[in-house]
Amino acid sequence: MFSILLFIIFAIPLLLLSLVGAIYWQARTDEATRVDAIVVLGAAQWNGRPTDVLRARLDHALDLYEGGFAPYVIVTGGKQAGDAYTEAETSRNYLVERGVPEAAILLENTSHNTWGNIEGIHQIEAARDIHSLLIVSDGFHLFRAEMMARHAGFEVHSSAAPGSPIGKWSTNEFSYVLRETAGVIAFLPEYLP
Repeated sequence: MFSILLFIIFAIPLLLLSLVGAIYWQARTDEATRVDAIVVLGAAQWNGRPTDVLRARLDHALDLYEGGFAPYVIVTGGKQAGDAYTEAETSRNYLVERGVPEAAILLENTSHNTWGNIEGIHQIEAARDIHSLLIVSDGFHLFRAEMMARHAGFEVHSSAAPGSPIGKWSTNEFSYVLRETAGVIAFLPEYLP
């Protein structure tokens, strides 16, 4: 009984710290490589204008697209009640204004969370033979997003938006890392066989 108690006291916090470390590690690891599609995970928009967080993701995706990393950019995200635009529509418009051909931009514009984004991409990939993804988001989000995309059967890589207003090693980032840790734990029953 005592050994079980010691295990609980030491192993669980160690596992949680390891997960936090893995999230930070992934946030700092750029895996940009040639893929079938770049995926921009959605963030808030205001009446068709991306917030600073979404703009940073889109600017990074634009750099990757112009760098020849993929022939398609998949933009994601639905809309909240009262919104005139979805996150995906706002993202598409932003990229088109910066020279990305509309035919190269694919929309997943119904979801409201990361798992919904990944499920929605399945409908897109079937028609376009998309098997490998380069996910663009804030660094703290990439560990869980990659885990979900792998679970859905994609070959997946990720690249953090370098211009995000959520600064590295900030208390703001730390609060997101803690939230992502809880998100990973909540998704584990789906992920594990």
